[in-house]
Amino acid sequence: MKKDEKDKVTIEQIIVHLREVEVLCSQGKTIGEAARHIGMTEQTYYRWRKQYGGMNSCDAKRLKELEKENVRLKKLVGELSLDKAILKDVAEGKY
Repeated sequence: MKKDEKDKVTIEQIIVHLREVEVLCSQGKTIGEAARHIGMTEQTYYRWRKQYGGMNSCDAKRLKELEKENVRLKKLVGELSLDKAILKDVAEGKY
């Protein structure tokens, strides 16, 4: 997998790749052989398995939704913190 292709891999695709490796391993291949067969390194397989192992497509969709919500909430917290700091400076006469 090329570096620019790695950035385009969705969580659903990662889950499919993990399942493919599991199938190939059940057919007698080692994890390294199975990972290379589908175009990833063994290290990538283990990293993805640690992060997404045991998920199904519904879980992946929910994770994606939660990540978007988390970004939105972090932005709101940042804006509110900035507003609070500005109001505090104005109240103290530091404007």
